[in-house]
Amino acid sequence: MNRRQFVRAAAAAPVLLAYAPHAFARRFGGTPVALVTADTEARVTAVHLTTGEIYRQIATLPGPRSIETVGGTAVVAHTTEGAVSLIDAANLRVRRVLRGFGAPRYTAAGRNGLAYVTDSARGEVVVIDPVRGLVVHRTEVGGPARHLSLAGNALWVALGTKAERVVILDVTDPLRPRLRGRIAPPFLAHDVGFTPGGARVWVSSGDRGALAVYDARSRRRLFSLPAGAPPQHITFLNRTAHVTSGDDGTLRVHSLDGRVRRTTRIPQGSYNVQNGWGVILTPSLSQGTLCVLGERGGLKRRVHVAPSSHDACFVMAR
Repeated sequence: MNRRQFVRAAAAAPVLLAYAPHAFARRFGGTPVALVTADTEARVTAVHLTTGEIYRQIATLPGPRSIETVGGTAVVAHTTEGAVSLIDAANLRVRRVLRGFGAPRYTAAGRNGLAYVTDSARGEVVVIDPVRGLVVHRTEVGGPARHLSLAGNALWVALGTKAERVVILDVTDPLRPRLRGRIAPPFLAHDVGFTPGGARVWVSSGDRGALAVYDARSRRRLFSLPAGAPPQHITFLNRTAHVTSGDDGTLRVHSLDGRVRRTTRIPQGSYNVQNGWGVILTPSLSQGTLCVLGERGGLKRRVHVAPSSHDACFVMAR
């Protein structure tokens, strides 16, 4: 699927997924599925987004933790194995396994189909070319890199689950990120996320119920706001921010000025959160569920997929 098709699909997805799933598949040439890691069972589960049924099981190395779509590939980090699996999104098969990592954590999709993977054990951001299945560069960041977010030429990386520092990398040369600065949030940071368009960055806390919002260009903190129990995770859909608190079992929908529009109960352990196709996904570590929510935070579907589910992403399968 090219970029123009992707934009059209994203705009049409909420209606077609809800009311005409077969028309969605015909129009965009595939089946919309969520890939969910079953981290205690060495597999990734593909869930049909239009029906909630289990579409396929994909055997992997032990301990699949995070998963992120990069072009036509789902990048899976196996933290305890020191490896990264590359799943072909179209046929839902592991195409290649890359080894030689310390503890790979999370992935951000970059330009030219590149993937940026944090390695907390080695204190690096690793550049992967998923199409060729190669590691092409490693950048030292000075700490246990974990959650990250990319917009334009700026890649923000939290250095730990309770990070004293968030570092900023310049990816003007996408193959060779360069360390350009750092910030010290007013709390120990956990997750980072750019707003649509990349003008602002939301930073969540790993040690208290708080969020901080920064100007992406100046790196100046604009305002702070209360949040649920730490750690919180963040994603954006259109002009709303969706913030989960896995310990509280809540998802809060904020306007971009910070106001809370809605709070939805979700299973405890629902930490990580992703957006795509006009919906929000959040899997649960402790309950093994996948929740699908709408833009306004309404719960559309809850599916049990595994004993424990760490992360999820969206792909278009054949």
